[in-house]
Amino acid sequence: MVTKVVDLRSDTVTKPSEAMRAAMAAAEVDDDVLGADPTAQRLEAEMARVTGKEAALFVPSGTMGNLVSVLTQCDTRGSEVILGDSSHIHMCENGGISTIGGVHPRTVRNNPDGTMDIDMIVAAIRHHVGAGALHYPTTRLICLENTHGRSGGKCLSVEYIDKVGQVAQSHGLKLHIDGARIFNASVALGVPVDKLVRAADSVSVCLSKGLGAPVGSVIVGSKAFIEKVTMDILLLSLKLLKRTCNGDLKNTFRLGFLGRH
Repeated sequence: MVTKVVDLRSDTVTKPSEAMRAAMAAAEVDDDVLGADPTAQRLEAEMARVTGKEAALFVPSGTMGNLVSVLTQCDTRGSEVILGDSSHIHMCENGGISTIGGVHPRTVRNNPDGTMDIDMIVAAIRHHVGAGALHYPTTRLICLENTHGRSGGKCLSVEYIDKVGQVAQSHGLKLHIDGARIFNASVALGVPVDKLVRAADSVSVCLSKGLGAPVGSVIVGSKAFIEKVTMDILLLSLKLLKRTCNGDLKNTFRLGFLGRH
């Protein structure tokens, strides 16, 4: 007789363990809007350390993490981002980068292993100079996804990510990694997370996938980037969006503690 069912629909259906529930109940209480939430601050500091970045910011979801990152990197309306044609940002995030941020997606075909051909990425780059410049958006960002969901969870190698990072740097672009399952890639490849994201200017990491927490994501990057994200939430009215969609997260400590647990 079957006594236990293993649910393989998705790693998003994982449930908090009893230890995680107990940790949440015992977490320190304060108001993150006032910048006084010690648990959220510890989570952000720990995630920054693990990813080798200077700073981090807790957000309610991976979609918001990607959205805020893309909009901060593409801080001029009409900017263009190069990303895979089957990437999560392009396929499954409600077109938020366009509808909210005025960022134009320029897709490049994803290979079965989740990569995009380097030469196709280079060919897709457009700068606002020369003949016809007024007719085209300006490329400012390249996005990768690791692991790549619609390619069966394929892992992007350090070597490939570093090559894309070199392309971005040589063309004056930024690199963002949708790292919802970057820890899965780290385990599968046997490579520390900080090495997998060293070429990236920003990364969004989900706590609610393989890490098991019920909700939440963390954005990581340079201190200047995280400060800019915080300012852009105000200047681009994303704070109003956050309030509309999620409300101010007064007690993120409970969610943050799950991520740390």
